[in-house]
Amino acid sequence: MKLSIERGALLKAVSQAQSVVERRNTIPILANLLIEAEGDQVQFRATDLDIEVVDIAPAKVERAGATTVSAMTLHEIVRKLPDGALITLSEDSAAGRLSVQAGRSHFNLATLPREDFPVMASSEYACNFSAPAPVLRRLFDKSKFAISTEETRYYLNGVYMHVAEAEGGRVLRCVATDGHRLARIDADLPEGAADMPGVIVPRKTVGELRKLLEDDDTQIAVSVSETKVRFATPGITLTSKVIDGTFPDYTRVIPQGNTRKMEVDAREFASAVDRVATVSSERSRAVKMTLDEDRLVLSVNAPDSGAAEEELAVAYGDERLEIGFNAKYLLEIASQVDRENAVFLFNSSGDPTLMREGNDTSAVYVVMPMRV
Repeated sequence: MKLSIERGALLKAVSQAQSVVERRNTIPILANLLIEAEGDQVQFRATDLDIEVVDIAPAKVERAGATTVSAMTLHEIVRKLPDGALITLSEDSAAGRLSVQAGRSHFNLATLPREDFPVMASSEYACNFSAPAPVLRRLFDKSKFAISTEETRYYLNGVYMHVAEAEGGRVLRCVATDGHRLARIDADLPEGAADMPGVIVPRKTVGELRKLLEDDDTQIAVSVSETKVRFATPGITLTSKVIDGTFPDYTRVIPQGNTRKMEVDAREFASAVDRVATVSSERSRAVKMTLDEDRLVLSVNAPDSGAAEEELAVAYGDERLEIGFNAKYLLEIASQVDRENAVFLFNSSGDPTLMREGNDTSAVYVVMPMRV
């Protein structure tokens, strides 16, 4: 195998692929990238057995072929080479070495046989559709903060992507929850997605997927089966196993009868919560909200470190209410709001609180209160 490739194209492809590779590997081949050169392009493939990324870059291929080389080492070399450099990769299969040459720099890297590299079996996908990158980015970005990190409740360690019934008809919906807070985000149902099986997309996959969704003009081809999900752009394909479990019935947690309504400037609210939480003890980080006629007082009382309070003007016309929340949860939810106003709907100090962006019901958040 011998090919020449521009540094920028190689760096983009290698960094995309190598981020999937686990740092600590008991199986040596999983630390490697599979490089396959043919025609006028080169393909880089990486996997951790649960996720597989394939990245295609244009290259001048003199001799077609394939080999595997350490993902981290190749990435570090390419990263440190000068911008605009032309890099030549040539494989000496007899010696088991890959030569990387750019200008006066020359590296010889150990390779492993390509036959040992595990390629994820391509499954039959029950459903195929495409969606614009910004739509998918919104669905996953706004829900991922609520993914649970508790390994025992593994079925909550991802985002549940499924087709659901909403007020205006059927929607593509992403939901995540950790039992303390919940995010439910809807988007118009793409053509061809109606029969999609509901799948739980793992946290790591959601993180990797973000890189495919950077470009606003890209259409993402989505394929879903009971066990796998695949997201593809013309240059990158990300395939992942889905979490084998049943996502709980989240609709029971979303309160329907919350009538006490508070409207507040989302940015001002987040800044104020952040300021008063500075004095609270790390462990609980509890912030008390006291609501009265068009007035909100945020307060923190931490006996060991001090106390803080701040008053905000809000739109609120119901009876007085005192309720406490974990400051971190409030901040994460407030930071999801793209519009100016956040609308909070309360019931009582012991019931879950609902939050949405203005009158938009396509993004709904639920947070459980704390005793303060």
